[in-house]
Amino acid sequence: MRAIMVMFDSLNRRLLAPYGCDWVQTPNFTRLAAHAATFDASYVGSMPCMPARREIHTGRYNFLHRGWGPIEPFDDSMPEQLTAHGVTTHLISDHYHYWEEGGCNYHTRYGSWENVRGQEGDPWKCYLPDFAYPDSVPSRRGASWIRQDWVNRRYNAASEDFPQARTFTLGEEFLRNNADADNWFLTLETFDPHEPYAVPQEFFDLYPHAYDGPHFDWPDYCRVTESPEAVQHVRCVNAALHTMCDHHLGRVLDLMDSLHLWDDTLLIVNTDHGFLLGEHGWWAKCAQPFYNEVAHTPLFVWDPRCRVAGAHRQSLVQTIDLAPTLLDYFGAPIPPDVQGRPLAATTATDAPIREAGLFGIHGGHVNVTDGRYVYMRAPVLPENTPLNEYTLMPTHMHHTFDVSELQDIQLAAPFAFTKGCRTMQIPSHGWLNPHEFGTLLFDLENDPAQEHPLQDAALEATMTDHLVHLMRDNDAPAEQYERLGIV
Repeated sequence: MRAIMVMFDSLNRRLLAPYGCDWVQTPNFTRLAAHAATFDASYVGSMPCMPARREIHTGRYNFLHRGWGPIEPFDDSMPEQLTAHGVTTHLISDHYHYWEEGGCNYHTRYGSWENVRGQEGDPWKCYLPDFAYPDSVPSRRGASWIRQDWVNRRYNAASEDFPQARTFTLGEEFLRNNADADNWFLTLETFDPHEPYAVPQEFFDLYPHAYDGPHFDWPDYCRVTESPEAVQHVRCVNAALHTMCDHHLGRVLDLMDSLHLWDDTLLIVNTDHGFLLGEHGWWAKCAQPFYNEVAHTPLFVWDPRCRVAGAHRQSLVQTIDLAPTLLDYFGAPIPPDVQGRPLAATTATDAPIREAGLFGIHGGHVNVTDGRYVYMRAPVLPENTPLNEYTLMPTHMHHTFDVSELQDIQLAAPFAFTKGCRTMQIPSHGWLNPHEFGTLLFDLENDPAQEHPLQDAALEATMTDHLVHLMRDNDAPAEQYERLGIV
């Protein structure tokens, strides 16, 4: 038995033809959907990048206890468990957050790994002389980070030089070399279509549009203040990058055909979250409520055991289901701390595995959906308190916690999933303050764009019951209930 997970970062469900998009060219996603089960109710769990990847490893929600960080000493890592079970596990990725302190030990959970450098502000090449790069739309990002991105682009000039292209070339090498071998799991993961939207000209030219403003392919995480022409421009360069992702996905599908991998190889194609492209008046993610443009994700599964192809699945599934799905496929034990469920039966017959699912970011709204309704519970205080991080690995995205953040550390009692370990309890303010948006309730059937919040006390009570039940199952810290005004 073999398995491949092809993962894209920030892949937008609404830009893919199998989910109804009629203007972005994604023929290979259409081809994939004809050969797999397409999940129509797939949702994120924890946001953003590394919190989502912790869920892929552990099958547990991350966001109620901590934000961005590495695999904890008490975590059960799915690829590590597969390796212990005798499965060869290999990671190929250009997702540079794996090589930073905040994600420093995810790749080492695989039996082997290959990294491709050069995405975004990856501190890859050192080029000291001054050089010209385009004047851009003003950004909140630091000048050194922006300059590093343009240094990297100097080395990614030809289509085959782009990090995604090099990543999939290594993936092709792995699949050709191991097509006749058994008992392996490959994670083939690219940072694209994450911003900035650097894309070869051949893909950009597929989306002609009128725009004569400054260079703009890297929107900030903030409200939209740009012109409609600028918004359309960003949507077009994002579309071009989705088409580039589709092109490289096609390389994998070609090998599935030519190497006869459909016969006995599980294929999962997924993402960590979506991205706002001006909807709701916002760019990006994390700064605003997690509307469906971010939270509702694409997911495709080909399972050679049931061989379901060309079918859509309506059952509610989440990121936390990927770890148990892979463990179950290889016959490896599923640890008792796993909250997700294997997707074998859901892929085969659309068998439901949950009534509702949580999602969110540390310190943000705590959200719950049952597939039709989405309830976003905001903190009751403008200060967004009380809030703590619980971790033995105190890191942010790029570096460890500053010593000023560590002055009031206490040791917390063990949680149900920490295997008797007491974690650090560190006062936190989260990434944002969702209090200003308030608590929101949406009916996705009658208001799919989430433009008209409901006022329905009985429905809110039902959704609150779902939320509390799931928080308890996650052994959420006591202060999370207090922060949300739940007694």
